Amino acid sequence: MITVAGVVDAVGAALLKIVVPAAGLEVRDVTLAELDDAPIGEAGDLVLGAGITTPEGALAAVGRSAEVAAAGLVLKPPLATHPDVTAAATARALTLVELQRHGSWTQLVWLLRGVIDRATAPGPPETGEAGVYDELFALADATAALVDAPVTIEDAQSRVLAYSSRQDRTDPARVSTIVGRRVPGDVVAHFRSRGVFRKLATGSQPVYVPKGPDGTLPRLVIPIRAGGELLGSIWAVVEGPVPQERLRDLQGAASGLALHLLRLRVQADVTRRVTAERLRAALRSPVATTRRDLGLPDGPWRVVALGAHGGAGGTVDNLALWESIARRHGWRQPLITDVDDVLFAVVADGGAAPGTRRWLERLVHDVAVQDPGLCAASGSVAGDVADLPRSRAEAAELLALHGPARQRPAVLRFEDAWADVVVHRVVTAVPQPDLLVGGPLPALVAHDRRHGTDYVATVAAWLEQQGDPSKAARQLHVHPNTLRHRLRRLGEVVDIDLESPRDRLALQIQLAALRQRP
Repeated sequence: MITVAGVVDAVGAALLKIVVPAAGLEVRDVTLAELDDAPIGEAGDLVLGAGITTPEGALAAVGRSAEVAAAGLVLKPPLATHPDVTAAATARALTLVELQRHGSWTQLVWLLRGVIDRATAPGPPETGEAGVYDELFALADATAALVDAPVTIEDAQSRVLAYSSRQDRTDPARVSTIVGRRVPGDVVAHFRSRGVFRKLATGSQPVYVPKGPDGTLPRLVIPIRAGGELLGSIWAVVEGPVPQERLRDLQGAASGLALHLLRLRVQADVTRRVTAERLRAALRSPVATTRRDLGLPDGPWRVVALGAHGGAGGTVDNLALWESIARRHGWRQPLITDVDDVLFAVVADGGAAPGTRRWLERLVHDVAVQDPGLCAASGSVAGDVADLPRSRAEAAELLALHGPARQRPAVLRFEDAWADVVVHRVVTAVPQPDLLVGGPLPALVAHDRRHGTDYVATVAAWLEQQGDPSKAARQLHVHPNTLRHRLRRLGEVVDIDLESPRDRLALQIQLAALRQRP
C-alpha cells in the first residue's frame, strides 16, 4: 500500500508538491483526466490533469475525481494553486498535487507507474535497481562516445553509479574511484579546493578542471539536475578543453541521465516506504503476513522503542536520525518505522551482527556517550510475527518510563524492568483519587504540606530499603537517629502498621501513584 503522500515523497520535491492534503487513500493506479464529462477513472486512481488548461476545467476535474473516490488529482501551476480549485478540493476532501512547471507529464507517468507497480506488487517489494544500473552503464558508454573520453556517473554524494567500459585514458584517481565505488578523500579534497563542488551545487554549466598533482588528468564535470536539484554528475577524463558542440551534446545526455537517477532514487525510496508501511501494520496488530513480506531476518525478534530526548523535534527528523546512525554503523536496511509518533526498530534477538539486539544495545551505549538524549527500550522476545504487537506495546511502555529524571541506563530490556511495568500498569489503570482513598498516606501528604515535614519521603525510603534504618537514612541524607525520630513522630500523626505485608504493598502502590502526578 502507498498513499498519495508516499507517492509524492518518493518522486520528490523536484517534480511534485502536495497543495491540499486530505485523507490518506491508497493509490492503486494512475489515469488521465478526460476533457469531456465522462467519469474519471476508478476509486484509488491518481488522476493526472494533463490536458486541463482553465480553472473551469480544473473545477470539473476536482468534482469528477471526488465522485469516484479518486486518491488525488495532479495539476500544473497556476491551476494547482488557484483559490477556487483549492477551495473545491478542500471541500470535497480530495488531495490536490502540483506538478512543477518544468515537469513533463510523460516523465511523470513513467515515474508514477514504477512507483505504484512496485508498491502494489505482491510479496516483498523489489527494488528493480539492477535494470536501472544496467541502463546507466549503457548510458555511460554512450556518453563516453560523445566526449571521446572515459566517464563515470556519480550521485550527489560522490558515489559511483556507473562507468564507461573504455579505459584508454586513466589515472590513479579514476582507478581508485572505480575500485572503491566512491571518490577517494584526497581526490575529493583536490577538486573541492578547485571549487568544483561549489560550482556543481550552484550552477548547471559544465566545469573544466585542469590537471592536478600525482598524475591527475584534466576533468570535465557536467552537473545532472532536475527541477533545480542536483542529482549527480558526469565526470569525463579529457585531454584538454572540450569543443562547444560536444558540450551541448553532453548537456543533453545529462538531461536524459536525470530521469534515470530520479527513477533509481524513486525505486529505492518506494522499497523503503512500502516495507515501513507493512512493518507498521504488523506492529499495530497481528496481520496475515510472513517474515519475508516484512523483510525480517530469521527470528526470534525483539521490538525496540527508540527515543531521542532533546534531539530533533519531529518524528520524521528522529526517524532520519536513527536511520542515519544505523546505516553508518553497518545496518544497511534498517527495519525502523513509527507507530503513534514513537519510533520502533525490529531486530533479531540472536547474534551480534548489525540488526541484532546485542548490536543495537552496544550502538546505543556508544552513541549515548556523546548524545545522552538517545535511549532505547526493548520488549520481550517475539517468536512469531503475530507476537510483534505485544513486544511493541511492551517497548513503548518501557520507553515511557525511561524519563531522564529516573536516571535509567541508555538501554532497558523488558525482563530487567518488568516490576516497574507491573506497578505502572496498576497505578495508571485506576484514577489516582481512587488509589488514595484511604490509609495513612493521604493524611501524611496533608501534614507535610501544612507543616513542612518530610513524613511521606521518610515512609517511602523505609519501604524501599526494606526497613533498614541505616540505608533509609543514607537515602534521605540524614542520621539514622533522625530517621527513627521521624518514624516515631509520624506514628503520632497517623495510625500506620509498617509490619503488615499487605499494608506495605498498599502504601507502595499509593506512593507510585503519587509519583505519576503530572
